[in-house]
Amino acid sequence: MSYLTAEKKQELFTKYGKSNTDTGSTESQVALFSFRISNLTEHLKKNKKDFGTQKSLIGLVGKRRKLLEYLKNKDIERYRNLIKELNLRK
Repeated sequence: MSYLTAEKKQELFTKYGKSNTDTGSTESQVALFSFRISNLTEHLKKNKKDFGTQKSLIGLVGKRRKLLEYLKNKDIERYRNLIKELNLRK
């Protein structure tokens, strides 16, 4: 069973995007990456030697960081609101 169902994606896009079909906005992408990062982190706590997942996690964190940098440079208020909503340390 997959942890990221279509319903969960729709929920994330509705909450953080402009609409439930807004899959490309920076906020919705960061929210999706954050959800996946938290799930992969939990998986790695149980499976310490799963290096494939570890590599995927590092890639996702990098993508999220790049998107957050872009948003910070483009619109600082949207960046601050997103950081606050997702409880990210920055």
